[in-house]
Amino acid sequence: MQTQYFPASERGKKDAGWLRSNFVFSFSNYQNPVRSAFGTLFAFNDDYLVKDKGFGIHPHINMEIISILLKGKMNHKDTMGYSTVIEEGGIQIMSAGSGLKHEEYNIGEEEVNFLQIWIYPKQQNINPRYQTRNFPKEKRKNKLATIVSYEEGAEHCWINQNAKLSIGYFDKGKEIPYHFREENMCLFVFNISGAITVNGTKVPQRDAIGIWDTDSINITCEKESEFLVIETVINQK
Repeated sequence: MQTQYFPASERGKKDAGWLRSNFVFSFSNYQNPVRSAFGTLFAFNDDYLVKDKGFGIHPHINMEIISILLKGKMNHKDTMGYSTVIEEGGIQIMSAGSGLKHEEYNIGEEEVNFLQIWIYPKQQNINPRYQTRNFPKEKRKNKLATIVSYEEGAEHCWINQNAKLSIGYFDKGKEIPYHFREENMCLFVFNISGAITVNGTKVPQRDAIGIWDTDSINITCEKESEFLVIETVINQK
């Protein structure tokens, strides 16, 4: 097993006033040649958006873009005709494919905190698509819930990549074994809140660890914790 640690203290930062961003990988004004991606995971941004502010209409092409809303209320409008609102526990994915434009704003009464995740697609120039699902915290207590998968299903969102995203919310003392496909796969574990240990390595709140060359790990919750697991291929072929 091989690992790479991503401490919160080493994330890139950008403060535009209306938006505060924390970048694990090179993004926007933050450029780090040794942290440009992890497998097909191209961007992992921990974003904070103030009330009534947001991203005006802008384009995307050939990228899988996932938003996980941790706090607040945000809208989404795009050129495919979708107009939705997501709140805490909401997940949305855009397969930008051959191209689309969208906008999103904080429409709630408090600051929005969301994870913005970009993953390289498996197929280029597919028809753009959008999906959203809701995973309220109280309904996934002591469960590792699949929120995005390479397999289509009614409960989660589908991604144009051999990737899988799961969110766990567990009591103190819980141990969670995780098994994944060893061949050409890697794992990225991000601790949203609390304190976890991944195969003996302590991962405090907002830290992350990358893992490969194995087919299983064990996650132990040192206190009540919420965490995200991203499984993806190492290289797109």
